[in-house]
Amino acid sequence: MASISGNERPDLRDLLAFYAAAGVDDALVDDPIDRFAESAQRQAAPAQQPVQAGEREAPRLGADRPAPPPPRPAAIAAVPDEAQAAAARELASKAASLDELKQIMADFDGCNLKATAKSMVFADGNPEADLMLVGEAPGRDEDLEGLPFVGRSGQLLDLILAAIGLDRKSAYIANVIPWRPPGNRTPTPHETEICRPFVERQIALAKPKVLVTLGGPSAKLLVGSQEGILRLRGSWKSHVTADGTVIPVMPTLHPAYLLRNPAHKKLAWRDFLEVKAKLRELGSH
Repeated sequence: MASISGNERPDLRDLLAFYAAAGVDDALVDDPIDRFAESAQRQAAPAQQPVQAGEREAPRLGADRPAPPPPRPAAIAAVPDEAQAAAARELASKAASLDELKQIMADFDGCNLKATAKSMVFADGNPEADLMLVGEAPGRDEDLEGLPFVGRSGQLLDLILAAIGLDRKSAYIANVIPWRPPGNRTPTPHETEICRPFVERQIALAKPKVLVTLGGPSAKLLVGSQEGILRLRGSWKSHVTADGTVIPVMPTLHPAYLLRNPAHKKLAWRDFLEVKAKLRELGSH
């Protein structure tokens, strides 16, 4: 490296000494680059062009910071309406088996909940069982596993079934809504109406001898009552399928409600004793 003359500024001598100590002993370009002039030129550059109407101003970023990638477009969700409910009714009526119904539902894009759910929760248990239980909608655990009642509520439901001599091999379990609502919010009336034909067809194809509705929403939908679940539970109602088959229905409390209100487990116990007696009366094995 060239020696430093006595006329050079001390700060330049120190800088060149630092470069030499760091092993910089050769220039990368033939002509020197005046970084001070470059900085002055940038500062004297004309101001940014004004933003035209309808355009968004780009964020100001440092020269060494890359611009963030554009946001991913949100999933386009279907807006619930009567046309989609009518389409669901027509499609559900065409299902000749539970497998066909499951495929029809998997292909159906008319419910906005499908756009945000991880999986479709169709059913669990034995579709030929005499007892069918219907809840409202999947929660987080159900959405992850694709099966109804697999979280804490499911564990409690398993204990309740065991108390009357049943398990998931001797019961069929489904929900009114097959897709988890975001944040476990309550499904809207439109969403429920769109999914209604699917669960009604599911009941008709499964042909249970006894139906148990878990919680107020499924009870109101399947027995056509507007009473609260504490008034509905404990007394037999009826669900009539499209072909006119009448199925006895026992509305009872949802396991999630029982976890929050354990004192009411005794009410659910009474309801399931009625279910046990009804199954025996109907000759269930």
